[in-house]
Amino acid sequence: MMKITIERALLLKSLSHVQSVVERRQTIPILSNVLLDATVENGGTLLLRATDNEIEISDKVPATVEQPAALTVSAHKLYDIVKKLPDGAEVRLECEGEGAQLQVSSGRSRFALATIPAEGFPTMAVEEASSTFSLPAKVLADLIERTQFAASTEETHYNLNGLYLHEKTADKSFLKVAATDGHRLATAQIDMPEGVSNMPAVIIPRKTIGELTKLLAETQDEVLVCVSQNQVRFSLENVILSSRLIDGNYPDYERVIPEGNDKFLEVDSSALITLVDRVAVIFEKSKGIKLQLKKGVLTVTASNTEEGMAEDEMEAGYDGEPLEVGFNYRYLLDILSQVKGGTVRFSLKDAQAPVILQDANDASALYVLMPMRV
Repeated sequence: MMKITIERALLLKSLSHVQSVVERRQTIPILSNVLLDATVENGGTLLLRATDNEIEISDKVPATVEQPAALTVSAHKLYDIVKKLPDGAEVRLECEGEGAQLQVSSGRSRFALATIPAEGFPTMAVEEASSTFSLPAKVLADLIERTQFAASTEETHYNLNGLYLHEKTADKSFLKVAATDGHRLATAQIDMPEGVSNMPAVIIPRKTIGELTKLLAETQDEVLVCVSQNQVRFSLENVILSSRLIDGNYPDYERVIPEGNDKFLEVDSSALITLVDRVAVIFEKSKGIKLQLKKGVLTVTASNTEEGMAEDEMEAGYDGEPLEVGFNYRYLLDILSQVKGGTVRFSLKDAQAPVILQDANDASALYVLMPMRV
């Protein structure tokens, strides 16, 4: 028997954390559910947990618990109900016993939801961490933002469907994140936090990164990160996100970072974004634009026989030999949007060689973009 009362805002926030890992189309009924475990500990607590067998999220919130119990109920239905209740409401959850429906009430609103006993709900085994460290949520969110756009979405390239988290030692040690889809590469790094020694290099799935990004946006606190050979766990406030890792070898991405690029272009990144976006407006199908470099001038053109032609130019810091190079404009815009310092620096060699892009004022992130024939 369960009887609890909880503030609508607390329950909604917690449900928003856990329900998003639940797939709406699920062949195993209990995986469509969220576990509700009410206890009297700490003055009354409701634990919510959801999983898709690859990712697990749990969250604890305070509640007035009259009768402690555990059960599972449809995650999306309960979330949709609570979301539509008025602000400031209290929600009462009652269940008479195993197999009975969960009665959800608030004010004059009444709902009844089918339940499945909690005993069959899967729990992800916790592996002993090889490395445990903490870092500010904003720092972790920044590492993710600067790299995740380059991760592959092609399921055939499963080992590229995530972020590669690893140590990197040069003149000193760094915690580094990399992502690539074979057309572009994004890397970002920070000074090594305490506790990262002997951390295994791991590939964190794209879905896990998406869930983590939502959680990081809600806090300014430290995040505890526990990494083992097959699992990663993030603890923030009362929320724990656990995930299996992608089982595969990440490619030696440093091999595609070119050496010997001896032509340098520096331009205002915001101005270039505006110019590229304006030129690309003629496209419906095509994606290729051409950058023409001359001393002090950058010209951007887009053309094909079906869709027409566009051309625009801007002042640029370039004094090398004239050069033309083509890019997928969407890939270029993705990289330019990560340049926060105002000036982007291109390191080029010729029309066929990979190009390095960096924030001229911040060397902690590096991007490589493959050229395309235009």
